[in-house]
Amino acid sequence: MNIINPLRSLRVLNIAQFISAFADNVIFFVILGLLAKTGINEPEREMAVVQIGFLLAYVVLAPFVGAFADRQRKSKVLVVGNSLKAVGILFMIVGASPVISYAVVGIGAVVYSPAKYGVLVEICRGQSRLLMKANGQLESSTIAAILLGTLGGGYLAAYSPLFGMAVCFILYLISLVLSPFIQCDPGNGEIQYKQSAQAFFQEVKLLFSIKKTRFTLLGTSAFWMTSSVLRLAFLIWLAEQLSITDKFQQSMVVGVTGVGIVVGALLAPYLTTVNRFYKSYLYGFLMMLIILVSVFPFHLYITVIELFLIGTLGSIFLIPMNAVLQLEGKDMVGSGKTIAIQNFSENLFMVLGVGAFQLSLTIGVPVQLAMVGVAALLGGVLLYLRMMIPNLTGETQR
Repeated sequence: MNIINPLRSLRVLNIAQFISAFADNVIFFVILGLLAKTGINEPEREMAVVQIGFLLAYVVLAPFVGAFADRQRKSKVLVVGNSLKAVGILFMIVGASPVISYAVVGIGAVVYSPAKYGVLVEICRGQSRLLMKANGQLESSTIAAILLGTLGGGYLAAYSPLFGMAVCFILYLISLVLSPFIQCDPGNGEIQYKQSAQAFFQEVKLLFSIKKTRFTLLGTSAFWMTSSVLRLAFLIWLAEQLSITDKFQQSMVVGVTGVGIVVGALLAPYLTTVNRFYKSYLYGFLMMLIILVSVFPFHLYITVIELFLIGTLGSIFLIPMNAVLQLEGKDMVGSGKTIAIQNFSENLFMVLGVGAFQLSLTIGVPVQLAMVGVAALLGGVLLYLRMMIPNLTGETQR
């Protein structure tokens, strides 16, 4: 089996990623439905605890998975990641705790992620325009999966959580079977896990010491922190402010953000470029402003428009920084390690964001005020990025 056409490999990658990401998002709402069926009051609030277990896998395993992705053929790493996700679903089917089961799915996801993005560089062979386009396609595929998975998960959560688990298990197996058909390099067998793990934090320090990669790491981390908190916050907000408690209806409303991200991914190559990636921070500011407006319950239709705009602006903010980080990081520490460091940074931000959100709810802070808080955190990061631009512009031009 030799696939020599990079476009064909990209198509296979997009299909495999769509299926795996679809199942990732279905299972989130299936767990929400499972909690609701067990009689837990306000299951939306309990999802923050479940989510933290998933995110912690990224933080704890980050020093190891980048080395694993660079040592092995990345198509093989995708197989291992999907296998672990399927094991997590089996745990849930046999009655294990949703927190533990979702954490195992998270372990699969953290193994899967460096290969998913790192293989793009190998397929595109350093062609920046193709890499930018491939990033947009992969993000579009991923976010389309998030959108449809959100809707499918909401439906299955209301219909039968057990059936939803079985669907996810089958989907992970299908993605697993497709992964070996992706063309990629054989990997560097000389990489040693112990040495790589010890060097991980030095590599983190290196990427944060370079202005261009620090800008992109902070930008993408702030975006995903905001997104992870808002998904939980809007589920609670819909129930409290608009009396929408049906899981399918909740998923339909929250899923509008996914539509916006798909649109933003399509627009990003026309609105931003790799050479001027730093200008994308402006879209982050617009995203922050929409979040602040969205805390007021004017009308369901207005909320839908706001969620669409949040997704669109956030996607345009995100995509150029992903492409720049992959290009710069490949030469400095390796593509797999770059993505592992990005995952570490992003998920550390998400754990802190979701943890702070859960703490604020525990002490009685209204969900609207918590949403304002996350917007303020995003705004603080964006102000710092804006301050970096004068020096960054000179570095980029050199």
